[in-house]
Amino acid sequence: MGRYERLREGERGAWVSIAAYLSLASVKLVIGYLFFSQALIADGFNNAADIVVSVAVLVGLRISQKPPDHDHPYGHFRAENIASLLAAFIIMLVGFQVLWGAGTSLFGETRTESPSLIAAWVAIGAAFIMFFVSMYNTKLADRVDSQALRAVAKDNRVDAYVSVGAFVGIIGAYFHLGWVDSLAALLIGLVICRTAWHIFKDAAHSLSDGFDEEHLSDYRDTIEELDHVQGLRMLRARKLGSAVHAEVIIEVDPDLSVEDSHEIAERVETNLKTEHEIEHAHVHIEPKKRRVGGYNVHHRLDVVDQLRGFALCGLPFVNMMIFFQGKFVYTDEALNAWLERSVVILMEGRFISIFSFLFGLSFFPIL
Repeated sequence: MGRYERLREGERGAWVSIAAYLSLASVKLVIGYLFFSQALIADGFNNAADIVVSVAVLVGLRISQKPPDHDHPYGHFRAENIASLLAAFIIMLVGFQVLWGAGTSLFGETRTESPSLIAAWVAIGAAFIMFFVSMYNTKLADRVDSQALRAVAKDNRVDAYVSVGAFVGIIGAYFHLGWVDSLAALLIGLVICRTAWHIFKDAAHSLSDGFDEEHLSDYRDTIEELDHVQGLRMLRARKLGSAVHAEVIIEVDPDLSVEDSHEIAERVETNLKTEHEIEHAHVHIEPKKRRVGGYNVHHRLDVVDQLRGFALCGLPFVNMMIFFQGKFVYTDEALNAWLERSVVILMEGRFISIFSFLFGLSFFPIL
């Protein structure tokens, strides 16, 4: 199933949540006002806010399905994150409203009448409904791999717990403990604010290119187990909605042809997509750095260039070196061998040896 097909299937979860919240919010608010339950009213406002959240997620899923264009070359997947961020602000505002109302009722001079048991039965029934909605959306979110739908599923489960808390508060208030109902509403307000904070944190983490280190470790194992990958120099990833974009720099044998190196890069990209469902992977190839005499050859190119310049000038000591080494003609092989040996001796600080080697004087000991 492609990314866009999954986004379309994820819309079902948003529609189910909207239908459940619309029904439960209406029933809770009506019953809460009729039977004097502050906890049930608070729970009803919570469900009303969740309608807005589910609509925002639905809109985000719709926008995410738009194909890339000249303004959005990577697609519109981050519309999910923006929808989650907007939902977090809405939920937080509702949480503050519930806290204000519950605090006024708890610490104010007036007390409402004790709620009816009808409100309690409504609350516990709503808890069971939201628990099953949460299970449905959790399974759907795992199947379509939607970050926004996972947030909705978590919100559904929290709503089930909130309704259980409302049930407990209503039962306490029924037995003439009026403060229990208001206290339950206060706790519900805190739970709403806590849920909003977690949704905000997850959305902000994705929008700021944060990524789970455990997933990076799995990607690293997949890359390093491939043949001809001699090193992994860089690996980083970010999420655009539920789509993962990765950037990889691997090291390969420098003697490989461009075609062979490109084939290795394609294999890395294919394995990341098939095993981890990564949307896009950019793989860059670099040659494995060789070490001669304990030193990195690539770090000594400047020294090699200088020595090659001296050699090409035809200085007398080069002729003497070639004579004493048994070489009577200039060849690329002989010159490269001399350069490599010179670099090793220079980097090891063997100044007497390099003097002997350059001038071809055999009576200087090689240190």
